[in-house]
Amino acid sequence: MRDKYTKQAKRWIIKIGSALLTKDGRGLDYAAIEDWARQIAQLRQQGIEVILVSSGSVAEGMSRMGWKRRPTNLAELQAAAAIGQTGLIEAYEAQFKKHQIQAAQILLTHDDVSNRKRYLNARNTLRALLKLRALPIINENDTVALEEMRLGDNDTLAALVANLVEANLLVILTDQEGLFDKDPRHHKDAILISEESAANTELLKYVGDIATTLGSGGMATKLTAAQRAARSGCATVIASGREDGILQRLSQGEEIGTLLIPDSSQIAARKQWIIGQVQASGSLHLDHGASEAILTKGTSLLPVGVVGAEGQFNRGDVVDCKNPEGVLIARGLVNYSDAEVSKIYKTPSSQIAGILGYTGEVELIHRDNLVIV
Repeated sequence: MRDKYTKQAKRWIIKIGSALLTKDGRGLDYAAIEDWARQIAQLRQQGIEVILVSSGSVAEGMSRMGWKRRPTNLAELQAAAAIGQTGLIEAYEAQFKKHQIQAAQILLTHDDVSNRKRYLNARNTLRALLKLRALPIINENDTVALEEMRLGDNDTLAALVANLVEANLLVILTDQEGLFDKDPRHHKDAILISEESAANTELLKYVGDIATTLGSGGMATKLTAAQRAARSGCATVIASGREDGILQRLSQGEEIGTLLIPDSSQIAARKQWIIGQVQASGSLHLDHGASEAILTKGTSLLPVGVVGAEGQFNRGDVVDCKNPEGVLIARGLVNYSDAEVSKIYKTPSSQIAGILGYTGEVELIHRDNLVIV
């Protein structure tokens, strides 16, 4: 099974966490970065395309400023990222140059993946870089992102990039050996989960969301990232970056870390983008009939089945669809703004033109733009 998902994978997203790059906060670990560059160069020699998602800018900025704890103030967080980003990319560039690899820095924000045009532009840029044999190094643009519009962690970013370029394998390297059935730092009898379906909701019982001192995500974010990546058919390995030669060993099919396998169904690219949004612009509350029809019959969402709306959104925005109990059941691209929805919900489609004064779509969300979650 490992051979299918790791040994045969030809497009990898590799995410390296802050603790692995910064000597646990004591500044950039240049020896470690040199080793990552060597391993990635070897993967490329094997014909594997690599995109690197690297943490470390905030941690490096903290080190340069002499801060011991990750800032909670947004302005200080952005300042740390700005200070640390230059050192991080310079370190990578110097090491990859030894292997005749051209590095390319890309900073992404929530807007870049939530706006459809910018999403497609980012995908085209990444594909062009891979075609040119350059190595994209991606980080969230922490220096400008507003708190409410941040992706939040590089695990999520790595999964979104995996969807973006339809990668075969997402490798999340951390300071833990993988996913355990309980926290191994507190339970000596914890058992490593070697292989499991990414869609197995039982795994949520095993993870907490305690963040490390340096990073912004715990094991829960890594599991969520694997579930996101699985939507485009991408497998995920969560493994310790402290293992010698970890990338080569994975490429040879060695059973190391936790392999989370996607199910057989692969969501179409447009629906991957819809379901992959970190934040929706608003919510539609459905009655029982509409909820049932969407879940069991694959129908479009009509105004008559909506009993209320929340948030501010425009035509074409991504909105959540919730059942009468308030549980999220679907996401989709809405055909009307929140102001228009407030006038036509609970209304048969035949009456839309009479209420709004113009003719629009008969559906609030067409089934082709609706994804069950």
